[in-house]
Amino acid sequence: MPFRDALHATWQACLLTINRIKAYDECLAQAVKLHPDCERLMALEGVSVINAINLYVLLGCSDDLHFNNGREASACVGVTPIQHSTGGKAKLGSIGRHVKQVMLRSQLISGAMAVVSALSKRLPKTTKEVWLKQLIERRGKRCAAVALANKTIRTAF
Repeated sequence: MPFRDALHATWQACLLTINRIKAYDECLAQAVKLHPDCERLMALEGVSVINAINLYVLLGCSDDLHFNNGREASACVGVTPIQHSTGGKAKLGSIGRHVKQVMLRSQLISGAMAVVSALSKRLPKTTKEVWLKQLIERRGKRCAAVALANKTIRTAF
């Protein structure tokens, strides 16, 4: 009987967590409906409700982070290559990991990875999908996901 009681308590805690997650999802959906910019951001590939809200906060309503162009915004999120340049020779390195927006970067790359993996299973239809398919063949899935996240941020800007 003590084992059954422990299982029952664990099951009740699991149900409570599921209900809380549903309530949070409803609150996020209502927040997206309040801002038409968030709904437009959700039309981008790999952008979910959480990504749309975070992008809106980063690009739209932040007073302390003002970007002049999309490259500055994507560099703030951390999806651009690190540049090592001397004497007129530009050398691009790997993608930097020390950035301000760690969670947004992680979520955008995860969304882009979902788009990349779905694209690898079907034929491309649009020019953007053809570009992404060629990039996957040249550089690999993970690099293509980071490039798509970079393109998403620039498009959102």
